[in-house]
Amino acid sequence: MRLWILHPQYLDTKGLLAAWREALLAQKVLAGGTRGYINHPQLHRFRAQAKPLTVIAAFLAGIAGEADRRGYRFDSSKISKPRYRGQLTETKGQLEYEWEHLLNKLRTRTPELYHKFRGLKKPEPHPLFHIVPGGIQDWEIRH
Repeated sequence: MRLWILHPQYLDTKGLLAAWREALLAQKVLAGGTRGYINHPQLHRFRAQAKPLTVIAAFLAGIAGEADRRGYRFDSSKISKPRYRGQLTETKGQLEYEWEHLLNKLRTRTPELYHKFRGLKKPEPHPLFHIVPGGIQDWEIRH
């Protein structure tokens, strides 16, 4: 499971579909609807919030918005209500780590996007996140 803090505009089609499925799974886990993945490190930033379901709903809305922009039809009725209206703080180091991780995936999976994005030094975060100085999160599983 990877819940990218990167803006979904950088994901290839396969990545965008995976992000949607994985975030829906995260929503189900946070709602107590599954036994699996309950301790997954990608859920830490959501569980740390007072109302994790509203935050994951805002995360899903960002993915659905990118899907709409591309002309895909993701079923937004699957997103729980209400949605978080603020932003979560995330670190620059985490954003940079995820950017390199995504570029490595794109290099082999979608070379044309890799070539389009490889020179980008400051990728945008998902609309849910506000970036502050700091390193990679302790819970991150480094590849």
